[in-house]
Amino acid sequence: EHARERTLLATTSPTNMTDTAYSTRRIRDACELDDLLRLDSTPKRCNPAAPRTTPSSRGRGGPLRKLDVADKPCGDRFIPNRGAFDIAVSQFEIVRHAEAENAQHDYNASPAKEEYKRELASSLYSGGAASNKVLAFKSKAPKPVEGHQNSLRVLYSQNKDAMNQPRRFARNIPQAPERILDAPDMIDDYYLNLLDWSSTNVVAIALGDSVYLWNAGDGSITQLMQTPGDGSHVTSVSWIQEGNHLAIGTSKNTTQLWDCDQKKRVREMDGHSARVGALAWNAHVLSSGGRDGIIVNHDVRIQNHISATLTGHTQEVCGLKWSPNGSQLASGANDNLLNLWDDRMTQAPTFSLNNHTAAVKALAWAPWQKNLLASGGGTADRMIRFWNTSTGQCLNAVDTHSQVCSLQWSKHEKELVSTHGFSHNQLIVWKYPSMVKMAELTGHTARVLHTAQSPDGTTICSAGADETLRFWKILSAAGQDRKESSGSDGLMKMKAIR
Repeated sequence: EHARERTLLATTSPTNMTDTAYSTRRIRDACELDDLLRLDSTPKRCNPAAPRTTPSSRGRGGPLRKLDVADKPCGDRFIPNRGAFDIAVSQFEIVRHAEAENAQHDYNASPAKEEYKRELASSLYSGGAASNKVLAFKSKAPKPVEGHQNSLRVLYSQNKDAMNQPRRFARNIPQAPERILDAPDMIDDYYLNLLDWSSTNVVAIALGDSVYLWNAGDGSITQLMQTPGDGSHVTSVSWIQEGNHLAIGTSKNTTQLWDCDQKKRVREMDGHSARVGALAWNAHVLSSGGRDGIIVNHDVRIQNHISATLTGHTQEVCGLKWSPNGSQLASGANDNLLNLWDDRMTQAPTFSLNNHTAAVKALAWAPWQKNLLASGGGTADRMIRFWNTSTGQCLNAVDTHSQVCSLQWSKHEKELVSTHGFSHNQLIVWKYPSMVKMAELTGHTARVLHTAQSPDGTTICSAGADETLRFWKILSAAGQDRKESSGSDGLMKMKAIR
């Protein structure tokens, strides 16, 4: 047997075979190897951690070890994927390695043959770098088209600097008001505007036929005026942006201007044929909206005060707000229209928006973003809508499931406070632009008709049809640390009173 093996080795040695015969033999071996790899039944690998019985151990008389139950197959070995590699390239690689060994002994080496090998390799590898892989177990992913940018790479890399920013802490929003005041004889009318808070920290509230001033600094209360006892009443109040002048609308179709320091009426202005339910200041110009559907701009500096009359509504005007820069006026009415007016063109509204399906009373301009307006609809609509007033486009709409009575933007954060009527009579703090509810505050037993914001932007005063005023310290102050919670040492020092 040993002599026969030596003879076989001698006949198959590279020194006894021609280069062509040897290459052919190696290619045939590669093909046989490929056929073996395609067999369905493949040997299993046992537990690699288990000790193996070697021939030497049997030779020493050691018995064969019986397999334990734990010695279970680990699964099949990897099966190459024929579609993932080129068989011609694999065969060339097998022959090339063998010929590289022969080249060390200068076996049939010639410059022409070496050049042929280089050309053959260049053709097989399509001009790319040579790969020593003979087998492949999976296909390569296709190359992306030129100029392609992975969307996930953009998504997960655009906020890569977020980890370097300081952690943002959630703000604690109190669920109870800091103070409760009685407001007897407050008129339960959705279309009126009976509450405002001045830059000098004084709250004006209209109760029936009278207007009262409550100083938030010292808690003092003063009656400013009272309409004549002929069934008339106050329908709207509005403070000038800077100063102590208060505009008052009445059911007698007039607009009065009062100096609150002197407690004296400065002048009375007409221009409407029905009650004046909405007022808005723009520097020295006072805009008034009435049940007659018109808006009158009064220049309070001159005797002939009417500077413009805007006729864009067919029913009572109940919402009126000037933009912070004074270039646009937003008006809402019971005809379900939201009109946007330019301060230089008063013949017709720049945009007349009819997306709401109920009266539009709640209006609020964002103080930190130009041309962003929020509007709220009545019972049949219940929507808060956000507008780009430069284009008239509706940016977003949220269904609140209840009547929207008023809106207030935070002065220092991207937050919005809305007040509602039936069925929960609540205040809601929204995070903009996601419109996630940050807090929902209850306490009023009737719809929350009016709101006003403190000069420092931290407190919301709400007036409800339950004849109460409630002060909620729910907004952040300028530069407030998010770690700090909203404590009790705020604008009002005293406890809640009734």
